[in-house]
Amino acid sequence: MTVRFVGAGPGAADLITVRGRDVIAASPVCLYAGSLVPTELLEHCPPEAKLVDTAKLTLDDILAEMLAAHAAGLDVARLHSGDPSVFSAVAEQMRRLDAAGIPYEVVPGVPAFAAAAAALNREFTVPGVGQTVVLTRTSARATPMPEHENLATLGRSRATMVLHLAVNRIEELVEELLPNYGADCPVAVVANASRADEIVLRATLSDIAAQVRAAGIVRTAVVVVGEVLTASEFPDSHLYSANRCRD
Repeated sequence: MTVRFVGAGPGAADLITVRGRDVIAASPVCLYAGSLVPTELLEHCPPEAKLVDTAKLTLDDILAEMLAAHAAGLDVARLHSGDPSVFSAVAEQMRRLDAAGIPYEVVPGVPAFAAAAAALNREFTVPGVGQTVVLTRTSARATPMPEHENLATLGRSRATMVLHLAVNRIEELVEELLPNYGADCPVAVVANASRADEIVLRATLSDIAAQVRAAGIVRTAVVVVGEVLTASEFPDSHLYSANRCRD
């Protein structure tokens, strides 16, 4: 019996990987975050599969379901939105499974920041403009951030920054970013990336808060900050340069 953590993607059901879809189809137990994972993915489950919405469950409740499946010799597909490598809360589940001696695997998925970049039709690493992407979040109602990972410290390089779980405190976010990035720095907010109700806002730090409030965006959004969002004058990548040695 194996637990497989599956990245279910950013929202659109057809952005699940082929491997993820096959894992769902082969698992007699499926644990999914109902508030974030598209219900269409459950159509891939076996007809008699046990489906458990974990949206209102505690960690202990979730582990109890895994332990029960293990005792019955049943594989589990554990669906998480986006990709399990960032902001997925799989680390504490893995720790519990390690302690219980239950094997597990991870199936990667399309992360929210990648879906946001696609919605914006932008590359987040533009030659000569920005080659570093900082993925971070804020801690308004979530687990506190490590003290050294504050926005003032992270923003000193003016690297492209993608913030999760932050749009509901957009005014405070702007105030923390202004000293490093400046009022005219491009900003984008992508809510419900890849879904039918996707919303894309483009602005600067000086006016993004007003746009967010006017659009009524309070969750399920990423905030992207950086010059790459509007860059048009930059050198071509060396990757396809005629001067690059290809021997």
